[in-house]
Amino acid sequence: MPEEVLFKSESAQSRDEIASYLRSVAEKLEQGGPITLKSGAESVTMDPPARPTFEVKAEREGPTDGPGELSIEFELEWDENSKGGEGNSGSLEIE
Repeated sequence: MPEEVLFKSESAQSRDEIASYLRSVAEKLEQGGPITLKSGAESVTMDPPARPTFEVKAEREGPTDGPGELSIEFELEWDENSKGGEGNSGSLEIE
């Protein structure tokens, strides 16, 4: 299935700034409302269902014998025509 990027923003941010963005998303999720992403003239509004699939990934990209790029990715995923995910692969803990 081809992927269509609806919105993308990438910039260096302080840890405090990132935490503020994540708190804003968390508040919208708790309230059950849509989430609007904006950057300049570009914007997209998405309305996650009550039970989307939540994926967390820690990755390292780069050569096995040298320095690479590390990332932590948080993803909410759902089918456009469904009420939410039913899958559960275990309990997530973040410490």
